[in-house]
Amino acid sequence: MTEPSPFADANEPVPDTSTKSARRDFLYYAAAGAGAVATGAAVWPLINSMNPSADVTALSSVEVDLDGVEVGTRITLRWQGKPVFIDRRTQEQIALARADDGADLIDPAPDADRAERPEWLIVIGICTHLGCVPLGQQSGDPLGDWKGWFCPCHGSHYDTAGRIRKGPAPRNLDLPPYTFLTDTRLRIG
Repeated sequence: MTEPSPFADANEPVPDTSTKSARRDFLYYAAAGAGAVATGAAVWPLINSMNPSADVTALSSVEVDLDGVEVGTRITLRWQGKPVFIDRRTQEQIALARADDGADLIDPAPDADRAERPEWLIVIGICTHLGCVPLGQQSGDPLGDWKGWFCPCHGSHYDTAGRIRKGPAPRNLDLPPYTFLTDTRLRIG
């Protein structure tokens, strides 16, 4: 106990400083806790905005039935907001791609590494130069010098295996992760 103040009334009890100290500590902890919760509530929307949107996560994998796709036909579908080119290649297209395996390529990759099944080439349809969508999916589109795809924005030419052959693109068309569930059922993602 502390000494009583000479100015204090003799009948007045001496205040307990440990109670005041405990009360002050509680107020500090309560204020710090409230501040932490408020900071978390303010920062959470920023952090949450960096997550993929619901439409993108909903398309984390896509299944497609390839039964009606004729030989020599190309189709486009969306996966994670990106166009995916599916090309059911003819024997001539496969032969062209394999003949160029030994050519001087900007981004060397044999056709067998790019197409799990030779008849089906599946690539992400975004030019690797600046993110344009190359032409060649529609009938009548220019196919470029190697009969694959052509990006008219800056003149990138891709062959029938989706490999960059000419132009500013630094690498081949990207390959999405995919698996064949059956002979005609494909899952991308």
